[in-house]
Amino acid sequence: MSKCAVVLFNLGGPDAPAAVRPFLFNLFNDAAIIGLPQPLRGLIAGLIAWRRAPTARAIYDRIGGASPILANTEAQARALETALGAGHRVFVAMRHWRPQSLAAAAAVKDWGAEEIVLLPLYPQYSTTTTGSSLAAWRRAAKAVGVAAPTRALCCYPDEAGFIDTLVAGIRTALSRWPAGENKRVLLSAHGLPEKIVAAGDPYRWQVERTAAALRAALGLPEPDTVVCYQSRVGPLAWIGPATDAEIRRAGGERVGLIVVPIAFVSEHSETLVELDIEYRHLAQTAGVPRYVRVPTVGTAPAFIAGLARLVRQARQNAHAPCPGDGRRRCPPPLGRCPCPSQAQAGA
Repeated sequence: MSKCAVVLFNLGGPDAPAAVRPFLFNLFNDAAIIGLPQPLRGLIAGLIAWRRAPTARAIYDRIGGASPILANTEAQARALETALGAGHRVFVAMRHWRPQSLAAAAAVKDWGAEEIVLLPLYPQYSTTTTGSSLAAWRRAAKAVGVAAPTRALCCYPDEAGFIDTLVAGIRTALSRWPAGENKRVLLSAHGLPEKIVAAGDPYRWQVERTAAALRAALGLPEPDTVVCYQSRVGPLAWIGPATDAEIRRAGGERVGLIVVPIAFVSEHSETLVELDIEYRHLAQTAGVPRYVRVPTVGTAPAFIAGLARLVRQARQNAHAPCPGDGRRRCPPPLGRCPCPSQAQAGA
C-alpha cells in the first residue's frame, strides 16, 4: 500500500496577541488579495496591518486572545486520518500563519509520501483562498524537493456530506422553532470584492450552488433562504447582500433568523465573534425576535466521510483539480475557474 499524504489547506489565524499584526501583514501581502507588484504591495500590507491590528486584537481578545482555527483544523485532520485508514497521513498547511506550506511540505517529504492529495477546507473555490493556497504549495514543494505525484481538489460546494451536515444543523434549529413564529434562514458566506468576481472568480457562483443544494434538501423556497455575505473590510465595493443588512431587514419585518455559515467549515473569529457576538447584538437592537446560529460542520461524521470520499476520488482522478468525474462545473464566463473548459479538455 502506497503512503498517501493528504494536505488540508486553511487560512490560519494568529496564535497569540503578538501574532495578530504579522498575520495581517501576511494576509494583505498575498498577491491574490492585493494584486500590486512588490515592493508596493508590501508597503500597503504593512500599513493595513498597522492600522487594523488594534481592532483585530480586540476581536481575538473576545475568544481568548488567539484564533482556534489551527486546533479545529488539526481535529479535522485527525478525524480524516481515521476515516481514510492505514497508509494515509493528514498534514495541515495554513496560508497566512503557522504551519505554512513550507513546513507542511517538509513534513510530507520527511514522512516519505508516495502520493499527495491537496484538499482545501474552502468548499467554494476562490482565487483568494484555494487558488492562493495551491500556488503557495507549489512554491513550497519545489523549494523542499517534493516529487511525489500530486492531485489537487479545487472545490466541493454541494458535496453530499457537507450538505447533509449543514441540513442536519438547520433542521435541528427548525425543530426547536416556536410554532407560528416567522423565520428566515440566512446562508452567510465570507464576502469578496466585486472586482474579483467581475474578473471571473467563481466563488459567488459556487456559493449559490451550495445554497441551491440546501434549498433542495430542505424543501424551502428561495425567499426563506437568503444568501448573504459577511466580513467586509476596506473601501471597495463587495458582493452582497451584506449579512448585517439582511439582519436589519429582518428586524424591520419582525422575522426571526437562523444563521448558517456555509463557507466556513470550522469555528473561528468570523463565527465566534462576528456571527455570535456582533451580529447577535445587532439583531437584538434591530428588533429581530429570535436569532439562532447553526454550528459549522467541524468534525461531524458525515462531513469527514465526505472529505474521505473526495480524497479517494482524487487518487483516481486524472482530471484533478476538478472534482468527481473531472467535469468542469463553472459556466464559461468564469475564467478564473481552475478546471479546463470542455474545449480545452478535448484539445
